[in-house]
Amino acid sequence: MSRSLFWLSDEAWGAIEPHLPKNQPGARRVDDRRVISGIVHMLKCGGRWADCPTQYGPATTIYNRWNRWSRRGIWTRILAALTEEGWIAETGQIDSSYIKAHRSAGGAKGGPRANAIGISRGGRTTKIHALVDVLGRPLRLVLTPGNTSDVKGADLLIGETVGMKRVIADRGYDANHIRAILREQGSIPVIPGRRNRKRPIQYDERRYKDRWRIEAMFCRLKDFRRIATRYDKLARNFLSAVSLAAAVAFWL
Repeated sequence: MSRSLFWLSDEAWGAIEPHLPKNQPGARRVDDRRVISGIVHMLKCGGRWADCPTQYGPATTIYNRWNRWSRRGIWTRILAALTEEGWIAETGQIDSSYIKAHRSAGGAKGGPRANAIGISRGGRTTKIHALVDVLGRPLRLVLTPGNTSDVKGADLLIGETVGMKRVIADRGYDANHIRAILREQGSIPVIPGRRNRKRPIQYDERRYKDRWRIEAMFCRLKDFRRIATRYDKLARNFLSAVSLAAAVAFWL
């Protein structure tokens, strides 16, 4: 068995296997562990699906499983199930990161914006918005076009921060309504004010230093080549890639 190939460990497989679809109609599925290992390998190396190593089985089988389960939202549900079992609610952090969209990511039905691709200074980009727990492990991930503001991305995640003692974010999230919602939920906002504010914003500077954890999370996600550059035409497929990479890197 080649060392360059990725294989799910016994421990990782034991964590993910209970959350896979069961009692599905149709022919019996081929080895789930082998196929999912092949999918993760392709996320790591960033190669074409057609070039998937033969050790994982036919490339069409690997891609079809990936695409069908993306369409059904199974990969994102797996991440949600894993996070429910072990996340720590004391402190959450919200941030975003730009992803360059490869030219192969264009041309999907519905147009670029419908598939979370926007035009910004860096060209065609997608933005990943993430909520992480106190250890920097991703809990929820959403996609928007790259030219979407951080505040709008926060609006998509802020409902998931209920129950957290505090929420940390950078100046890009300096908005009165975000602070108001967090306080209504019982969370303490740790968000510095923009420099052009007339009245300085008071925040816990010591806690704010922990923001490096979410930055480190994005760096680790981008070790997966198919995350660092978006090749997928459909937003749902790219979100599935981000979710599965997050599950493997932080929860398995």
